[in-house]
Amino acid sequence: MVANDILNEDVSDFATRLEAMTSDEVFAAMSALEGHSEDDASDRDDTFSRITLVEEEIERRFPGQMLTPYRDWKKQQPLMS
Repeated sequence: MVANDILNEDVSDFATRLEAMTSDEVFAAMSALEGHSEDDASDRDDTFSRITLVEEEIERRFPGQMLTPYRDWKKQQPLMS
């Protein structure tokens, strides 16, 4: 999943699509957005608003666990070179 694709999508469409994603897809979206947020990008506000949407979706799926499932998923991912 590419952050630019997410950022070009209408926010309400992205929020609706998040609900239908698998957990792996939600985590991949979060990872892409996090990586993009670390870049020197002019769309930082849009990036952070979408990160918030993904965080809310993770909390809805894993109540009370905060972002632990996402962090665990990240640890299992192979390092990209």
